[in-house]
Amino acid sequence: MSGSSKDRITNLQAAVILVNYILAAGILTLPRTSVEKVKTPDVWITVIIGGLITMIAGVIIVKLSQRYPEKTFYQYSGEIVGKWIGGLLSILIIAYFFTISAYEVRTMAEVTGFFLLEGTPTWAIIMPFMWIGLYLIIGGITPLARLFEMIFPVTIIIFLLVAFLSLGIFEFNNLRPVLGLGVIPVLKGIKTTALAFLGTEVMLLLVAFMKRPEKAVKVVLIGVTVPMVFYVITVVMVIGALSIDGVTTRTWPTLELMRGFEIPGLIFERFESFLLVIWIMQIFTTFTITYYAAALGLSQLLKKDIQPFIYALLPVIYVIAMIPKNINDLFHMGDMVGNVALLLFAVLPLILLLISRLKKGGKA
Repeated sequence: MSGSSKDRITNLQAAVILVNYILAAGILTLPRTSVEKVKTPDVWITVIIGGLITMIAGVIIVKLSQRYPEKTFYQYSGEIVGKWIGGLLSILIIAYFFTISAYEVRTMAEVTGFFLLEGTPTWAIIMPFMWIGLYLIIGGITPLARLFEMIFPVTIIIFLLVAFLSLGIFEFNNLRPVLGLGVIPVLKGIKTTALAFLGTEVMLLLVAFMKRPEKAVKVVLIGVTVPMVFYVITVVMVIGALSIDGVTTRTWPTLELMRGFEIPGLIFERFESFLLVIWIMQIFTTFTITYYAAALGLSQLLKKDIQPFIYALLPVIYVIAMIPKNINDLFHMGDMVGNVALLLFAVLPLILLLISRLKKGGKA
């Protein structure tokens, strides 16, 4: 049975899964969403604070999971709060995972339709993407981890290349003055940037699959630091090139930045297609891991084989992905999911960890 405890991943694979999961849609939208809240060039400070908060939440999740070796959240939640409440919490988290999965697919379709496949119906972009995901997930978590390992270095190389190329249109004055309006604007954006780091919740499951679960805290610290560096570079570059006002008027400011520079004499002129390639890969990784997490949850909750759930979830994810009528509906859906996530993964694990400690359940 795929999804069984025979599947094992290394620490590096766990960290790479976490990095890929966090990066997804954030790189394209974070500069705009955070600038709208902060309204000063100090967004990069907000990004760092958001990352640090996420690290703390991630460590709490790991500490909780480490108390129940080789068990995922779906299996140990019942031990902490009883079968019924544990089951209810598991259902909530399963619903969260497949909604995120649908959100990622739809975001991918919107951007691809806007920049690459103009005029193509949304369903025609979503369907092949979902079928490939389905094919990958059937193999369990190990093929997922291997694919993520292949995608990761490509992402880093292309991202850094594109970031350095945009130095040509970078204006340092756009980032000044630092803390010109004090600390309050910076604090206003923390929730938005923390949402861009959503992803540590996957550790509720990953710790159970790790060959060396005792190293899981290190995995979280590395897994959040890498996207944090990516995000800081992204917001600094985008604000430096487009200015605060320029960022808020654009839906996908990072892609607009790539469109903004051309290097004479080079064969490639449309640099945003580079970024789109790695970004679609990132969306694919997030789609597959959340899809797998939802299917795994159903199979462990009902104590059945995972395969039927993988197939059954596909139409559900498709239907949810098609609900938003337009891009604004989609962003609204993203905000709602984010707010639910803050409750589910910032508050809940801490409460469960405290209850678990009081009960002296699991491993100390």
